[in-house]
Amino acid sequence: MINAPLKEAVFRLLPRVKAPAQYSGGELNSVVKDHRRVRGRMCLCFPDAYSIGTSHHGLQVLYTIMNDDPQWACERAFAPWQDLEAALRRAGLPLYGLETFTPLRDFDLLGFTLQYEVCYTNILTMLDLGGVPLHAKDRTLDHPLVIAGGPGAQNPEVLAPFIDLFVIGDGEESLPWVMDRWMTLKENGAMSRADMIADIVGNTTWAYAPMFYEPEYHADGTLAAMHRTRSDVPTEVLACTIKKDFDAFPLPKRPIVSWVQTPHDRIAIEIMRGCPWQCRFCQSTVIKRPLRVRSVETIVQAALESYHNTGYDEISLLSLSTSDYPDFEELVTKMHEVFTPLGVNVSLPSLRVNSHLRSVPRLMKDARKSGLTLAPEVARDDMREQIRKPIKNDDLYDACREAFANGWQKVKLYFLCGLPGERVVDLDGIVDMAQRIAVISKEASGRYKEVTASVSNFVPKPHTPYQWNGMQTREYLRWAGDYMRKRNNMRSVKIKQHEVECSLLEGILTRGDRRVAVALEEVWRRGARMDGWRECFQPELWWQTFADLGIDTAFYSQRARPTDERLPWDHVNVKKGREYLEKEQNRSLLQLQVMAEAR
Repeated sequence: MINAPLKEAVFRLLPRVKAPAQYSGGELNSVVKDHRRVRGRMCLCFPDAYSIGTSHHGLQVLYTIMNDDPQWACERAFAPWQDLEAALRRAGLPLYGLETFTPLRDFDLLGFTLQYEVCYTNILTMLDLGGVPLHAKDRTLDHPLVIAGGPGAQNPEVLAPFIDLFVIGDGEESLPWVMDRWMTLKENGAMSRADMIADIVGNTTWAYAPMFYEPEYHADGTLAAMHRTRSDVPTEVLACTIKKDFDAFPLPKRPIVSWVQTPHDRIAIEIMRGCPWQCRFCQSTVIKRPLRVRSVETIVQAALESYHNTGYDEISLLSLSTSDYPDFEELVTKMHEVFTPLGVNVSLPSLRVNSHLRSVPRLMKDARKSGLTLAPEVARDDMREQIRKPIKNDDLYDACREAFANGWQKVKLYFLCGLPGERVVDLDGIVDMAQRIAVISKEASGRYKEVTASVSNFVPKPHTPYQWNGMQTREYLRWAGDYMRKRNNMRSVKIKQHEVECSLLEGILTRGDRRVAVALEEVWRRGARMDGWRECFQPELWWQTFADLGIDTAFYSQRARPTDERLPWDHVNVKKGREYLEKEQNRSLLQLQVMAEAR
């Protein structure tokens, strides 16, 4: 059941917009259901461009799970580029689900995934363009339930006015449960919208409805308390964690094949969730605990079925730390045995620098060789101890030597800039490490190969031991980037720093409270769109809006917070709890003191 009039009207607009195929639907393996034959309709909403959202593995997982259940019709929507948004507004047409061109306002449930805080304005665009009131308090039973999950839900307060329900943790079990409960309550028809949402919250441990909580602030602006406005909702929220055998949750075996080229135009297979390490800067390793792995047999079979259902010629094995997979060599060997004869390449992103890394070039000798991507984060041992990432430079250098000797053409290294206690020697170490790898490439292959040091500006994230630390200033981050680029004197080495203004905005949005939501809405009304894209980002618009509203941005991002301060996200509990984070923060401070005394 496709909304033919809306589809026809949209198709008349598409010749005048960039990459029109991203708005047309009908991709291979997309699922179109007759809404008259299902119990409920939901739309997975990704608040970024189609090319980014279609590449997201989690979206494919939830799309598969929901559509495998005959009760539900699950569709997709993405943030439209500015040209289509303008065209839809001029024509008076709504944003729609790609499968049936159903306006967003006509679904029973909208599910947003929060992967990157800088994309939050796109949520408002999608709601408004889809015909859904921006504020949860303005919605009625005629409107869809608006939920959100993903890493951004770990601090839900910045989006509190706009989201009905946050779902914390794994979505494979929680999303079907919420959908079923919401439809049951709608079918009974005896409760108000607020009571229905409260029923969901009261019958789970992992759902949070901001409308039932009211913040109180001290005179200095810090959070004093988070008061419940009704007694039948919990004081804290826990994460939903898959308790069954991880293999029991099927991987997408018919992933959607896009009409347009995407950054990750390949099959993605999640081999492991969680990470065995506990780096102090990393939010993912905290919120994705415990460690869960899939068997080699399950991975290979899912990859093979996905290949037959898509025709892709590359498979990416996903995890936070792929080389820490318990049966790493067995898995890589088996994948190459099965897929090399088929002409299918196997790629390994997110490789940790460890002893397994040295074996990667040998294990992948028959693979197409482009680049090796590694994340040392820092270059000096004392800083590694401080951030709690115990890796060895010898493992890194040996792996790079093997890679270049076996035909690899380039290496990309991910580093962090602006970490607590960072010194000039740490910046020197980043440049020195990249240059040494370039020299290794010449020794191993006879000529210099490309080495890129990609430097991200450190943002202290909620639910990490560094959540109490302040972020570095604009002046420092710009100086650090300039310093590293000027110090580099090798043409084969490139130093690339993430956009400083974008990082500063991320620091405010990831660490903010409900008072920041006012600025988020205002800057959106002033025209902020697609802020995660360099060509669209208008930092001066953000800073002017914050200034006009009297919001002290340094209060949220640069200010160091005492460990006894109540944080905006404290009512969302993490796996090991706040006490563990505080203990790790105190250990970090002691190590910083040792580093300072050694100068």
